Formats: sequence, structure tokens, C-alpha cells
Amino acid sequence: MTHAEREAATAHALVTEAQAGDQRAFEALVRRYRKRIFALALHITGSASEADDIAQDVFLKAYRALPEFEGRSQFFTWVYRMTVNRSLNARRDRARRGEDDLDDPRLELALEVDGRGNPARQAELRQTYARLLRALDALPIDMRTTVILVSLQGLSHGEVAVVQKVSDGTIAWRMHEARRRMHEAMAPEKLQRRRELSSDLARALTEHGLLIPAFTKPRA
Repeated sequence: MTHAEREAATAHALVTEAQAGDQRAFEALVRRYRKRIFALALHITGSASEADDIAQDVFLKAYRALPEFEGRSQFFTWVYRMTVNRSLNARRDRARRGEDDLDDPRLELALEVDGRGNPARQAELRQTYARLLRALDALPIDMRTTVILVSLQGLSHGEVAVVQKVSDGTIAWRMHEARRRMHEAMAPEKLQRRRELSSDLARALTEHGLLIPAFTKPRA
């Protein structure tokens, strides 16, 4: 049995127990998926407070609808779909109100993880990660959501197709087109050509699939 199959079997067992009235089983589902649900909402909305509210609302809605959950899809794809829909609505509502966060919590979280407490490294990563987030946010909303689910949440193309209710081929095309657009946004001529990259920053770009070979040679 693969890791994905074990994960699905465990979630199915917990859902069955929760439907039978076991409160602790549903609490286990919340603990299992809350961080990922919060991260998904955060990447779509760009707001930590909204992401927290959305995570709470999604699990409350899931709990109330649990008796009607028939298991036609996996539990995580069910709550992921609710999270995507709720997050997209929240983002549209904020855009209509003309509201915007001055600080992007996604950027600060990424710097906290990748900066390793090194101010110089964080300063170097900040500009590049900010460009990455701007390039991501510039994608059409459905394409951006696909990228978030595949690249940041680690879902397979098939799983994302279920969440977004499209074909596997559509997911594959969106990922291909998103990479092309983000490569273009990070193209050498749009960055500071004379500034050499450190090995850490070059590695970070490579991990995100955004280091173009002709970009520059990293310095030691």
C-alpha cells in the first residue's frame, strides 16, 4: 500500500467513525488537515486573518454536512473544494471593497522558513520571493489555484482535477502555461543583470523551477 493509499484509508476510517458520532474522530481529521487548509486559503487570499476564518468555517461546514457525505470523493478533496470556493469568494469580496494588505504574510512566512534567521539571506530572498508571488498572483485565478494545489500543496494532477472539476489534461495545460508565464516574469532582462546570485538564492530558484540556465552564474 502506498503512502497516498494509507492516507486515504486512514481518513476514510476517521470519517466513518465521525459519522457514527465519534467527536474525537472528527477532531483527528481537523488536526490532520487544518494546516494544509490554512495554507491553501492563505495562498489564495493573501490574508492570514481571512485564511484562519476560512479554515474554521470550512471545518464547521464539513462537520454539519458530514451525515450527508457519501464518500464519492476523498474527504480531503471535499474540504479542499470548499476551501478553494470560500477563498476565491473572500478574495473577490476584498477586491470589490478595494482592500489590500500592506504586508504579504506569505512572503514573511517563506522568509522565516528559508531565511534561517539570517538577516542578510532574508534581505536577498525578499525581493526574489516578492517577484515570485507577484508572478503567481498575476496568473488567471483558476490557473493560480491549480499551481497552488499542485506545487505548494503537493496534490497530483488527478486530485486537483477532482477539486477543480476539470480534466487531467486541463490541469497539465495550466501547469505548463503557468510555468511559461512565471519564467517570463522572472526572465533575466527583467531582473538586475549585473547582480550575481548567491548559491543559496540560486538553489531556492531552482527548487521552485524558476532558475533559467542563462540567468547568471551563482557566486560562492
